[in-house]
Formats: sequence, structure tokens, C-alpha cells
Amino acid sequence: MARGAGNNGSACHKVGILTSGGDAPGMNAAVRAAAKILITEGVDVVAIRHGYRGLLTGEFRPLGAADVNDIIRDGGTVLGSARCLDFLERAGRDEARRQAQRAGIDGILAIGGNGSLAGAAALSSPEELGDQDLKVVGLPASIDNDIGLTGMAIGADTAMNTIVEACDKISDTASAHDRIFLVEVMGRDCGYLAMTSSIAAAADAVLFPELDRSEAELVQVVVRTVQRARKRPQYGKRVLIIVAEGMELSTQTLKERLELALNDSSADHDVLVETRVTVLGHVVRGGRPTAFDRLLGSRLAHVGVRALLAGESRKMIGWILPAPLPAEVSHPSEFDPYCNVIDLDAVLAETSRMNDGTSPLVQWRRRVFEQVEEVLSL
Repeated sequence: MARGAGNNGSACHKVGILTSGGDAPGMNAAVRAAAKILITEGVDVVAIRHGYRGLLTGEFRPLGAADVNDIIRDGGTVLGSARCLDFLERAGRDEARRQAQRAGIDGILAIGGNGSLAGAAALSSPEELGDQDLKVVGLPASIDNDIGLTGMAIGADTAMNTIVEACDKISDTASAHDRIFLVEVMGRDCGYLAMTSSIAAAADAVLFPELDRSEAELVQVVVRTVQRARKRPQYGKRVLIIVAEGMELSTQTLKERLELALNDSSADHDVLVETRVTVLGHVVRGGRPTAFDRLLGSRLAHVGVRALLAGESRKMIGWILPAPLPAEVSHPSEFDPYCNVIDLDAVLAETSRMNDGTSPLVQWRRRVFEQVEEVLSL
């Protein structure tokens, strides 16, 4: 394959692509788009297997168009992902950079979540790089959608659709038996999936970490929701409560306390209130990506590759920013009006604020759901 820089003046001769952290549907779409664009531009493409661990140990292989032609419809990641504790240390990152240099890799496209983007920032740290010319650009991929300064991360839409489909099926049996279902969904410490799926699945209530309520308050919210639902005149008085996995109050404990409160207050003590718990777990991660995630992965990869070829580094490509950012940390892509090229340090800082609840976006989410809480249970 022809070397790119000599022919088209691009800043990178050989680009390695890696996926890291939790897998997210749409990662393969990003890999496919990036590889095809790079090949078209005459740049050598290298698959880095198993994320940063593969970078550190030199798990490299050439990546051609035939390798990626049909992967857009597949979930997971064909490049694999793995934990790498050694990469957390300076010595591990130095070895990873040496491996890249020996292989002639001068550009890396890293696709993953918060930890993966932090790894991209550390890998490209000017203090550690020295004289080595290694350019790194990250793409946000996380079903939790917990990455700062991007409206959506790759995989979140597919995960939300998976949750809604499961809740629709659970609602059928819940309606048939007038049952209460507590459905636990993934999301780590971010309630995005719980919030969005609760609206799309017509849930009666949703509990997520950003609510910042005591256990007693959470139980009371659910008790009131159930009591209101039981007064509905229509057939099928099912109650569907979506619970984010990041709640300090476990779903099983919530079930026990809810049953105790409802049975103590029930006028009909011959009929015990029963609840069911469904933990969707890792099924939320899997499945074929939606059309949106395929397009999102492809479009972010397109802009990410163009940034690398233009010589940019320590950047993440964000999708539809919630608010304009200062020009010193972000600029719109000339290749896609929905994408911005953002400094990784700014992304990581905003992600940290999202995690500790001080982000304006997180505060807005909490206010919105406080306003619509009563509406859900009508």
C-alpha cells in the first residue's frame, strides 16, 4: 500500500485504530469508516488489537478494505478491548509509544469512553512524548452517554432502543397480571439511559443517581406512583419503574421496602402486593447498532481522520454541542456541520463535572425530571 504523506501531504504516514473500554454498538462502523477514508487517502492503516494493551504489546496487523467491508452491522468491536493496568503507569505508556514508533505508526484513532479518552490524553501528553511525533484523536463511544462536550456518544442510541424493546415486552406481562416491575438498566453513575428510556417506554417512574434523594424519599416516590396507578380505571394496571444501576439503593432492597410499605398500607390484606425485578445487565451492550449509531460512528470517524491528516492531536470529536465553546478549546469541522474538534483536556474536565454533579447539563436533567415526575405516573 502506498505511503500517504509523500503523495498527498497528510501529516500522518501510518494510522493505528484501536477500541478501548466497554464495547459499544457502532464502534465497528467507526472503524470501517476510518479505515476506508485512510486507505482512499493513501495512508497505511493498522489494526491495534485489544485497545491500549495491544498498543503496549505490539498487537498490530494491517487493516485493508476487505477486512472492514461488512462490519458496519455488527455489534461489539472486531478489534477487541481489554483492561491494561500497565498503561496507567508512565513506564507502560512509554513502552506503548516505543511500540508505535517501531511500527512506524505516527497517528492513532482511539475509540472509547471516559477512561479511553483519558488514556488518549496521557498517550499524547507533551511532557511524555518528548521529540516523538505521535498524533492522537479520540472518538466518544459509550452506551452510558457520560462523556462531556458531545451530545451523543456512539452506542447510546442502540442501548436505549434495546431497553425500550425489553420494557415493551415486560409491559405485556405486567399488564396481564397487574404487576409491578422494577427494571434495572445499565449506565454506571450516569442516569441518561434510565431517563430517556423511561419516557420512550412509557414508564411510570424513573430513579437515577442525579436525583440526589434519600432512600426513604425514593421509596416514597415509588409508593405514591404505585398507589396512583392502582386507581386507574383502564384494564392492565401495570406499573413499570426504571432504575439506573448507579443508585445507592439497590433494586432488590427497593423491591423489599416497596412491598413492605404497600402491604402495610393495603386495605385488602388478603391480596399481597408482589413486585418483580428484571436486571437487563449486559444485554444492553449487545446487538446490532441502530441506523443512527452506524451513521454517528461513521461521521465522527470521518472528522477524526480528517483532523489527524491535518496534523491535529489531543482532540476529541464531539457531536452537536449543547452550547458553543470558546474558540481556544473547540472549532467546528469543515467536513461536517454537526461535529466539533475539541481539546481532550476540556472534554475530560467536563466529564469530571458530569460525574460529580456540577455540570450544567446534569443539573438541567435533574430539573427536567423533577418537573415531569408527576406527569409520568398519570
